[in-house]
Parts: sequence; C-alpha cells; structure tokens
Amino acid sequence: MAELLEPQEMFWTAFEPILSNRFTMYIDGVPSYLIHAADKPKITMNVVELPHINLTRKVKGKAKWDDITITLYEAIVPSAAQAVMEWIRLSHESVTGRDGYSDFYKKELVFNSLGPVGDKIQEWKLVGAWVSGGNFGKGDWATDDPSGIELTISYDYAILNF
Repeated sequence: MAELLEPQEMFWTAFEPILSNRFTMYIDGVPSYLIHAADKPKITMNVVELPHINLTRKVKGKAKWDDITITLYEAIVPSAAQAVMEWIRLSHESVTGRDGYSDFYKKELVFNSLGPVGDKIQEWKLVGAWVSGGNFGKGDWATDDPSGIELTISYDYAILNF
C-alpha cells in the first residue's frame, strides 16, 4: 500500500542555503579581513568493537576534533606573516629554542556563517586553538596571484552556539 505524504512534503517550502563564501573568522591578533578561507570544525568518533560469540557490537569511543586549515592573504601592511609569527612565538621561540605554556598560545577562535544581509546565522567556537603547522607560501615569477599563508590549526574541541 502506498504511503501518504504529509502536507509539508507535497508543497514547495522556501529555504535559504548557507553559502560557503559568507563567513567571518575572528582570531585574536589576526585581522579578520586577511582570512581568505577556513575549514569549519571536523570531528571523528572512535569506534570500539565488542566481540561476543558470533557477532561484534559497536559503541562510540573517544571523540577527536580534527585539525583544520586556514588560508590568509599575505598583506604588506598589516603583515599577516608578522601576526602569525607573534602567535607562533607564544608556543615556540626560534631564536632561544624555548617553548611556551599552553595558557599563553592557546586561543579561542570564532567562525561565523553569515546570511544574505550579513547577519550571523551560525557560530562555531574553537576552544584551545593553536598553530600546529604553517606554510608561508612561495615566490613565483610566472604568476601574479596573491601570496598566501596556510595554517594548520589544532584545537581541543568546538562548540556550535547557534
């Protein structure tokens, strides 16, 4: 027998998709307009297998928030490289070889998705974020593309506020 459809399934319903080019990201010490691209948080759930006679049951193990990538425009002024290096120096100082306390180099990052009129429609907070890798780009005489900086960001966890 055919299943009956609900009225909301039969009629057209207006919706507005979240577009990936409408976002802002806030990192203390890095101007937001230099952030060209940024991943949203990613999570992986560990699977724990419980073998029992002729079958295996699966339950959730530890959750792990995966690293994200952020790409910055390399501006002359303000210098994106200088802003990034100031953050990195809080965790590792190249000249002296000293490392810093996590309380100094871990930051809270905020990723906001924006609606068509610039309103905040989604907010992610990345807690305990720090630079775990950086690529400061390259020089290339064959192109006139803007130079960029690519950062790998590790963080403890993320919270979706709305």
